[in-house]
Amino acid sequence: MFFLQQKTIGTENLPQVVIIGGGFGGLWAAKELKNKPVSVTLIDRKNHHCFQPLLYQVATAVLSPGEIASPLRRILYRARNVEVILGEAKDFDLRNHQVVLEGGDRLDFDYLIVAAGARHSYFGNDRWEMFAPGLKTIEDALEMRRRILLAFELAEREAFFSGIRREPTFVVVGGGPTGVELAGAVADIARQALAADFKVIDTKKSRVVLFEGSDRILNTYTPELSASALRQLEELGVEIRLNSFVRAIEPGRVQAGDEWIDCDVVLWATGVEASPLGKLLGTKTDRAGRVLVNKDLSIAEDPNVFVIGDMAYFQQEDGTAVPGVSPAAMQMGAHSAKNILADISGKPRSDFHYIDKGSMATIGRSRAIADVFGLKVSGFIAWFFWLFLHIVFLIGFRNRIVVMTEWFWAYLTRERSARLITGDAEELSAAKRFMESD
Repeated sequence: MFFLQQKTIGTENLPQVVIIGGGFGGLWAAKELKNKPVSVTLIDRKNHHCFQPLLYQVATAVLSPGEIASPLRRILYRARNVEVILGEAKDFDLRNHQVVLEGGDRLDFDYLIVAAGARHSYFGNDRWEMFAPGLKTIEDALEMRRRILLAFELAEREAFFSGIRREPTFVVVGGGPTGVELAGAVADIARQALAADFKVIDTKKSRVVLFEGSDRILNTYTPELSASALRQLEELGVEIRLNSFVRAIEPGRVQAGDEWIDCDVVLWATGVEASPLGKLLGTKTDRAGRVLVNKDLSIAEDPNVFVIGDMAYFQQEDGTAVPGVSPAAMQMGAHSAKNILADISGKPRSDFHYIDKGSMATIGRSRAIADVFGLKVSGFIAWFFWLFLHIVFLIGFRNRIVVMTEWFWAYLTRERSARLITGDAEELSAAKRFMESD
């Protein structure tokens, strides 16, 4: 075990700022502190920043991982005062102002920004994760893609050898933005992108079933937009089960209420809990593990420790919490950094105010809903807004060009360019036995 010190030349005597997490919150904080009179160390378990809003497009074979992710060092290479450390924070010693990394290494800080994000929650049924992967990382997206494409291959193989045609059934659990996007994309794959590729099975007959526990999908949107999204999904052939809570998930089937549905793939798109790091700060958290923060985003126990993004519970003036979305994390990251710079320059801190610029969800090709600056639209216009804004915020000029090219090609041809299944025939056979096991 040893103590890590900031190695960037010319920053040894500057205030030490440690940022945990290279997601939207942590990255925007680092960019705000770029080349300012502080020494910054950014710690993340991954060497890259992932543009999470487009993960489902990797999961559904539209984009490749490298098109929605960029190395953190490359993003911050012009920031002379920022060092990136590949590692995982495991604990905090707030009395001595130190972060404890996996392996026992310790890093001193004068200011700490914790932006470790959130993970999917299975509501105490963690065993379900092996049957129903969630979608938070590149690895999650690749596993989803593997299972989706493998389901079609296994169905074709079975039909070829046995003569029994059984098109795949896909179950999506959760009717929020991620669930709606996944359901629409899988339906589009089955009915359009793969329709001409398989010779024995008819992929157009594949079932996509979406379970939502409330009385409408996308229930954070207005009832009108939720109804529009439901109609658009139904037009794609998605079966929507409202007021349906999943009670059990087993290999090859899902139970909702008293009904069991046989299926080939289950995708988990509901339930979120904050990183467990929040509970290690010794401060108050809510039921989802989010840290209750002050108006300046610091914690009550230490004004020099900030918690932002999906890890933070920040109550707005109307009594509602700031939503766990990427624009909120970006705003929090920049604001916490500005308060640190205000401290250093002897100026007072400012309270955080979330600016809600709207929200949108894509449903499929030329299908989406959007509520932007009070303007509520659906269909092609909303889909175009969605395309434009995601290109604007996608990090890296090359990434923008590649993604625009892929989307344009997919729009013209309905072709999915990232349809690779990793593994070999032996793994395919093992997956078939697993999916058929009791």
